[in-house]
Formats: sequence, structure tokens, C-alpha cells
Amino acid sequence: MLKVGYIGLGLMGKNIARNILKAGFPIVVHNRSRAAVDELVGEGAIAANSPEEVARQVDVVFTNLPDSPDVEKVVLGDNGIIAGGRKGLIWVDNSSIKPAVARQIAKKLNENGILALDAPVSGGEIGAQNGTLSIMVGGPASALEIIMPIFKAMGKNVTHVGESGAGQIAKAANQIMVAAQMVAMGELLIFAQKAGADPQKVVEAIKGGAAQCWTLDVKPPRLFKGNRQPGFKAQMQAKDMNIIIDTAREYGIPLPSAAVDAQLYTSMVELNLGNLDNSAVLAILELLANVKLIVDDN
Repeated sequence: MLKVGYIGLGLMGKNIARNILKAGFPIVVHNRSRAAVDELVGEGAIAANSPEEVARQVDVVFTNLPDSPDVEKVVLGDNGIIAGGRKGLIWVDNSSIKPAVARQIAKKLNENGILALDAPVSGGEIGAQNGTLSIMVGGPASALEIIMPIFKAMGKNVTHVGESGAGQIAKAANQIMVAAQMVAMGELLIFAQKAGADPQKVVEAIKGGAAQCWTLDVKPPRLFKGNRQPGFKAQMQAKDMNIIIDTAREYGIPLPSAAVDAQLYTSMVELNLGNLDNSAVLAILELLANVKLIVDDN
């Protein structure tokens, strides 16, 4: 049985680590704040005081961190994974970071005999809790084969996209679609209400046709109840959109719709709305339209 390390126990990471633990894998955990570590230790995990300490004890070490600089620091910095790693260790990154950074880190680790997989996930907090995440993987297929039993404890759909960085490219593509759906949903809700139709009935009317999508199935009932708490934080969506725009600029790719969506999510962060759900981009559209979505109190 592989011994697993997990570093980064936020909304997603804690639930992923818990599912790995439930599947019977011995797991060593580390997090910047202690509460999540203590919670998992109470369920059978082992605590570590640094990424280096985690890496020294395990066969596979996962990271799930907010952004590219965080991953670089934890993997390559002082007391980092590279300091505790040995030849044959597999590093798996569940974070969403720049593809170029994923490639740079993988190259550095490979020089030290450590295998690297960029494996961002999609499915939000609910998917992490239920073990139904979609996992998109870049890196050597041989490493993926070794850790596939761990991935099966985390998700229901694992796709090897290609070499290092390819998983992050797939995640960026995923976030282009996610942002487009969230913004389009917000627009149609505001459009319906301000033009004089019941937005709840409009959603019922259209979600069985060509407009059907996960976003329209899942998010409106929460919004109509006034629930804008995060399954996936808007500030993380904003970060992902910046990754998309930076990568598109690097390769000379025009992304006009994604550029507008990026601006809307940046506005959420600037208005201190970044801790709300990414569906709460609706709030920016409410401001622009000078109308508030009617909340059903029943």
C-alpha cells in the first residue's frame, strides 16, 4: 500500500485527503493552519511540521495550494518537498497553476529523480466530498499508473491529457467554460427579472433544452434561496482567469469572452466579494443593471 502525503487542506484538499484516508492509504498531512491537520489526525492521519518532513515519509506527495508561487515555495523552497524527496518519489499537484510553472517545477524535480504529475481537479467542494472529481493529468504515464488507485479514491473521471503541463492546460480550458456558464447564467437571470418574467420559471423553461448544463441545474436553486456561500470561491476563479489570460498572451491566443469574464471576477475581488461562490458573479451584474435578484423565502 502506497504511503501518501497531502499538503494544503483547504476546502478541496481536506476532503480529498479524507477520501484517500478512507480508502485505506496511510496518509501524512501538513497545512499552514493547524485546525484541518488536527481534524484529520483525529480520523487517523499523521501530522507533519513541514513539506520536507512529509516528503521524507511517503511514496507519493500531493499539493493543493492557492497559486503558482505557493506551489513553487512548498516544492522547491526551504524545507520544501525537494529537500525531503528521494529518487522515485512521485509529486502530484492538485492545484490550479500556470502550465509554464508546472513544467518548470517538473523539470527541476526530474533532475533530482522525483517524478511529477500536474493533476488539477474539477467538481468543486461537493465533488471533493463525494469522491467524484474529474482529474486531468499531465506527466509520465508510468507515474500515473502507479498512483491510479489513489486517484480512484478521489474521483470518477481520470484523463491522462499529455506530458507535463497538459493537465494545467486542460484545467484552464475547463475554467474558460465554467466562467462563461456562470456569467451567462447571471445574465439570463437578471435579463429575465428586469424584462418582466419570473427568473425561476424561466430557468425551468429552458434547462431541459439546448441551454441545459451543470451550472443551470445546480446553481439557480441556491441563488434563489439567497445562498452565495462558496463551493468554489470567486477569488480562485479570478486567479484561474488570470492564468488563462497570461497563458493566452504567451501563445498569442485571442480570448475575447474569457477576457470579459476575467474582468468581472477581478471586480468581485476588488469589491471584497472574492470569498463568495463563483456563481455570485451575479452580484456584479446586479450592480450594472441596478436590480437585485428576488430571493424566495419559502
